[in-house]
Amino acid sequence: MNLIPRTLLAGLALLALVACGTESAKDRGRAAVESRGGTPAAIPAPPKKKPLDGLPGMPPVLDPKDVYAADRPNKLSPVVKDFPSRVYVPNTESDTVSVIDPKTYEITETIPVGRQPQHVVPSWDLKTLWVNNNRGHTLTPIDPKTGKAGKPVEVHDPYNLYFTPNGKYAVVMASLDRELVFRDPHTMKRIRTEPVSCYGVNHADFSLDGRYFIVSCEFSGELLKVDTERMKVVGQQKLPFDGAMPQDVKVSPDGKRFYVADMMAHGMWVLDGDKFTEPTLLPTGKGCHGLYVSRDSREMYVSNRGEGTVSVFDFRKNRLTKKWHLPDGGSPDMGGVSADGKVLWLSGRYDAEVYAIDTRTGEQLARIPVGSGPHGLAVYPQPGRYSLGHTGIFR
Repeated sequence: MNLIPRTLLAGLALLALVACGTESAKDRGRAAVESRGGTPAAIPAPPKKKPLDGLPGMPPVLDPKDVYAADRPNKLSPVVKDFPSRVYVPNTESDTVSVIDPKTYEITETIPVGRQPQHVVPSWDLKTLWVNNNRGHTLTPIDPKTGKAGKPVEVHDPYNLYFTPNGKYAVVMASLDRELVFRDPHTMKRIRTEPVSCYGVNHADFSLDGRYFIVSCEFSGELLKVDTERMKVVGQQKLPFDGAMPQDVKVSPDGKRFYVADMMAHGMWVLDGDKFTEPTLLPTGKGCHGLYVSRDSREMYVSNRGEGTVSVFDFRKNRLTKKWHLPDGGSPDMGGVSADGKVLWLSGRYDAEVYAIDTRTGEQLARIPVGSGPHGLAVYPQPGRYSLGHTGIFR
């Protein structure tokens, strides 16, 4: 009988141990079941995340933790990628729109429009810019591809303009008429009018799921909660500050809070939109007015019109981290962020000028003279799949 060398036996034993060590628990479990004559149990699939129950017809939310996920630097929609980059400035007292080339900081054109233009608003489908001629009771369409104005459309008291997240309706903020007017987003034909008891409806933003929006009432110091699909006011409250004058409204990236600028309380109201309970005040600066989210969704730029400053709010830290002062002061009002996220553009409401501010350093890059009373300035195009209105709220 031939003897097997000890070295060979040791090698075979080591091989067996290695083989046992590499067998997965799943394989051993399957072998044990099969040895008993059974069938291996199915491995359960990971549970699927429940989709967000959004407003019917609204494009799916890209990231439930960041409503601004589509607004990353230079992430332009195919609809707008060939449009020239411009800054459109409505001059309320000059009845014109100044058009600025952001590369040269020069005015390339001055467009005559109707009486008292308040805001330049990108349409839901991104194809049109609507100039809100408040006292002229018209909307002037501008083709952002050519920069040419079209025939004005009659719309009464169009102080501001929004679009429902599904693109089904335009919503006119009829400030002095005390109405929210739901219209066809293309023809602007009136579809439904929702009278309001507050005074001075002016700014708004929509919830993460698009099912409701919060509206500020400037002259009566109130907030409204509106059911988007029903087109009905479902909540109303008076702000807890004597003489409150709410302005711009912006939802947090995670959709859990709304921020409402208040130019008389000199800060932002922080509101739980779902519960619609009493908000708390976060002081920012005198004449707090406009709210603009950075391209990475980490910060929000807050214009303080009464003191010529911009406060920077950090969403994650939940506090103000910086304050930028405009050289020689100014009256920073409404505006927007450049497509690459590097420049904040704001109108100088009482100084007939526009400010370009570096978002990394707070340095003023340019101060451009425009017409009288510049207000709801729009930077266009900007990243995003569709527009909710105002000077550019994109999703």
